[in-house]
Amino acid sequence: MLSDPHFWALVAFLLFFALLAWLGVHRTLITALDDRSTRIKAELDEARRLRDEAQSVLAEYQRKRGEAEREAESIITAARDEAERLAADAKEKVEDFVARRTKMAETKIVQAEAQAVADVRAAAAEAAVAAAEKILAETARGKVGDDLIAQGIRDLKAKLN
Repeated sequence: MLSDPHFWALVAFLLFFALLAWLGVHRTLITALDDRSTRIKAELDEARRLRDEAQSVLAEYQRKRGEAEREAESIITAARDEAERLAADAKEKVEDFVARRTKMAETKIVQAEAQAVADVRAAAAEAAVAAAEKILAETARGKVGDDLIAQGIRDLKAKLN
């Protein structure tokens, strides 16, 4: 057995592990593994904390987005109501303007009709006076004719005015 190379390889292997145990390599390995385990656990805890923080930030932004959407909707509703109110006011003002213009036009028409009637009466009176004057001048001559003409003109003016 002492001449078998496998035996000596086994002895060397066992001595190597004994030397490693005596030097405390197993404690160093365990410490390194424990440190790595602690570091991984800390990284996992940090990742969990960051994930929770990200979820809370996401929830906050979703809440703010909801508020912004509600505010935008209320602004749109208010703007729509204001536009409808302004349109109604504009319609009312246009109708009032048209009514006032129509009333003014009707008033001007009535005034023009009254003026036309007055002008026609005046022209008729002048024509009647001229015709009467001419007829009386031809039929009545002298002092009697002149008195009749003057009296007729006064009577006619008094009736027309």
